Amino acid sequence: MEKKAEQFLRLVKIMDELRAQCPWDKKQTLESLRHLTIEETYELSDAILDNDFEELKGELGDLLLHIVFYSKIASEKNEFQLEDVIEKICDKLVERHPHIYGDVEVQDEEEVKANWEKIKLKSGRKSVLSGVPNSMPSLVKAYRIQEKVKGVGFEWKTSDDVWKKVEEEFQEFKDEVDQNSSKQEEEFGDLLFSLVNFARFNNINPEDALERTNKKFVKRFQLLEELIRKDSKDMSSMSLEEMDKYWDRAKLELRK
Repeated sequence: MEKKAEQFLRLVKIMDELRAQCPWDKKQTLESLRHLTIEETYELSDAILDNDFEELKGELGDLLLHIVFYSKIASEKNEFQLEDVIEKICDKLVERHPHIYGDVEVQDEEEVKANWEKIKLKSGRKSVLSGVPNSMPSLVKAYRIQEKVKGVGFEWKTSDDVWKKVEEEFQEFKDEVDQNSSKQEEEFGDLLFSLVNFARFNNINPEDALERTNKKFVKRFQLLEELIRKDSKDMSSMSLEEMDKYWDRAKLELRK
């Protein structure tokens, strides 16, 4: 514990020194750091999906630095101190875990989540959905919306029920496509939302699943490009059928 406190205080001291002496750090604002924090969060996500603990360690450090940085800027504006940030999250964790710090009993994690949402409503939120950030990516937002309403009991009973909704939305989308209707986008959104719901109901994180597929596609396509170059061919002059053969070769090589 002493080592943790020592290193944390070292980080705070370094931040103070950089803010006072480094031209770049002195210039930063809450707004200028925002997009960097988003970038760091995605880099952390990559490290998690790649199961790269060395990279994970570095990315967590970068995010921790940003938290200290934001708090430093806020203290300069006389808004709050770093210790206020830490105190607030500690108080929140204690309040929202009455089964640990109180006399509430729970049977499983689902009851924990349900209690969490009820406590947040009691604390002044008008809607269970008010805690979902507007700027959150749409796929992640759909997942969070569904988790939130589940916490207050708005949930399907079985996986089959959810799948029937997926099939219903798919048919509605197909109908609009067949008619070349202006409602295709709307129905496609409904279909995606229902697929996210099915994934969530079956303990699949759709964002992680899609990103793993993205990574898999990129790896295969880059190998396809490499194979084509080795055969001294020009991809831009190849037919789809020719490229598809290289795609199959790339899949086989990666399976090895």
